[in-house]
Amino acid sequence: MSLFSGLSRPMKAAGLALVGVAVVAAVIGGITLAGGGGDSDTATPPGSTPTSSEGAPQPSSPAPGSPSASTPPASSAPPSSAPASSAPPASQPGQTGQPGPGQPGPGQPGPGQPGGDQQASHKWVTVRVYNNSTIQGLAEQAAKDFRASGWNVSEVKGYPGRLPETVAYYRPGTDEEAAAKALALEFGFRAEPRFKEIENVGPGVIVILTKDYKTNDKDGS
Repeated sequence: MSLFSGLSRPMKAAGLALVGVAVVAAVIGGITLAGGGGDSDTATPPGSTPTSSEGAPQPSSPAPGSPSASTPPASSAPPSSAPASSAPPASQPGQTGQPGPGQPGPGQPGPGQPGGDQQASHKWVTVRVYNNSTIQGLAEQAAKDFRASGWNVSEVKGYPGRLPETVAYYRPGTDEEAAAKALALEFGFRAEPRFKEIENVGPGVIVILTKDYKTNDKDGS
């Protein structure tokens, strides 16, 4: 049996209207409860500082786009620039303590001169001086030059035959070889291994002089 049975037509219409209003009110109330359930009972008025449950004021959030209060401002001081290290200037010829082009450095032998220490280490080797020229006293003069430079001259005499130039002769593989080369370099002539005629002569460097010795000695005389 219907809820509105027994009622007059106007009463039925009024009852249906009331039911519709109640349904609409219920729907609106449900939507309102669902949307505002998480909000606080008391709204914070604009411009006021919200407080925590303990009553302490809460810091306000910075406005969008504004710099954070905790971010320090960028330093405006210009970066310090360290002076660029410059390489020392290249040594130029003629400066104090620096040898120029073609000049020997301190403690180095000049052109045509053997190393000082190396040369001195060979001067203990015996040197024999033979005159193969027609110049009287040439062997004695050469022996004097050699001794003045520190060489150990043990014999001075003549040599028969005819040789083309002044040469210091040595026995290969002995100390005579290095000594003969150092002596020849110092006084401006060549050094060669001994030839057959002097192979059995006593130990030592044999310098056989010719007439070119005076023009080729180290003093240029």
